[in-house]
Order: sequence, then C-alpha cells, then structure tokens
Amino acid sequence: MNSIHNKDLILKTVFTILFTAIGVFMILPFLWMLSSSFKILADVLKFPIKWIPDYFYIKNYLIVWNIGNDAPRDYHFALSYFNSIKVTFTAVTGAVLTSSLAGYAFAKIKFRGANTVFLLYLSTMMIPSQVTLIPKFIMFDRMGLMGTLWTLILPGLFTITGTFLMRQYFMQVPSEFRESAHIDGASEIRTWWSIMLPVAKPALASLAIIVFMWNWNNYLEPLVFLSNWSKP
Repeated sequence: MNSIHNKDLILKTVFTILFTAIGVFMILPFLWMLSSSFKILADVLKFPIKWIPDYFYIKNYLIVWNIGNDAPRDYHFALSYFNSIKVTFTAVTGAVLTSSLAGYAFAKIKFRGANTVFLLYLSTMMIPSQVTLIPKFIMFDRMGLMGTLWTLILPGLFTITGTFLMRQYFMQVPSEFRESAHIDGASEIRTWWSIMLPVAKPALASLAIIVFMWNWNNYLEPLVFLSNWSKP
C-alpha cells in the first residue's frame, strides 16, 4: 500500500511541476506586455530582455488614456472599454436567459415536432458566421441600426451553442422535480425560475464564461457594423 501511495504522490508531483511550467510559459507573453508597457522603445528592443525595467515610464499610460497635455490624440480608450463592457454584459445576460429558456423547453416540455425543430435549429451551427455578415448588414441597414451598438447586442442575445448546452444539462435533471412543482401549482416559468435554474448553476456559469469570451474578443463584426468605433 505504501509503495502505491508513494507512486501516486510522485506522479502527482511530476504532473504538478509539469503543468506549473506550462502555465508559466503560457503567461510569459502577458508578463512581457506588462513589462514593455513601462519602457521606452529603446528599452523594449534591448537584448537580453530585462523583465524589470530600471525606470518605470508611466508616461505611456498617460498618453494612451489621454491624461495631461502630452497625448498626441485621443485614443478613446475609456469609451471603448465602456462600450465593450456594455455590449458584453448585455449579451451575456440575454444569452443566458434565452438559452436556459429554450433549453428547458426542448428538454422538458413535450410538444409535437420538438425534436425536428431542435435539429433544424441545431443545423444552423454548420453555417459559418462570415456567411451571415452581408445579410445582417442589409437587415440592420434597412432597420436603421447601422453604426449603433444594437448591431452587436441583438445577435448576441441568442446562441445556438448555449441552447444545446442547456438542453443537454436539463435532460439530466430528473423530471420528478418539474412534476412536483406542477403538483404544487407552479407554472412552467415558475418551475424554470425556482427549480431548474438553481440546479443548473454550473451550466449557467460555463455558458456565461463562453458567451463573455465570444463577445469580448469579437473583432470582425464591430469592424463591419460600426462606422465610427469611437461613438457610443
């Protein structure tokens, strides 16, 4: 028993060291970016790399955030961050609500053609997002939404992947929970809100993280739909 325990301990130690080294290696670009942000250009190009600069050049941040009179132009960083936060959190909230509602309906509510509708809905995942850029551009233009943040918020309120994720999770939840709620007189909305959502917290958290990353890292659609990125 002691030999098996020792082998497990050695194996865990080796894997811990290995994954720690991999983690440090993956975070190096971020540390290099942070170090370079406090240097002048000449110090950035020096070799070998000096990770901790001799002098912390704070003026870089003053220029980028347009603080003081030294900034050559306004980079609109504060407004850009505010717009990104507004779009991202609105999309996350909407996507989590719509995906959990649709996932609950497809998983627990039996209606005619449910599987067919779900498969048709799921099949749209095979369409690349780049293919829909022109139709969305035309639609938003006719709706008078071009150049506004609504062109980014509205498509982000719905996600096929999120609906699929929530449906699969709700299918694992025993139907007895829903039946008990109905016996007590709860409606479908009340059952979804009071019974299903608390049970599905892990799936909701995973979905929120995924949608957050999608919207925060979105580059192509703002470039296409926003004529002036510096305006709200």
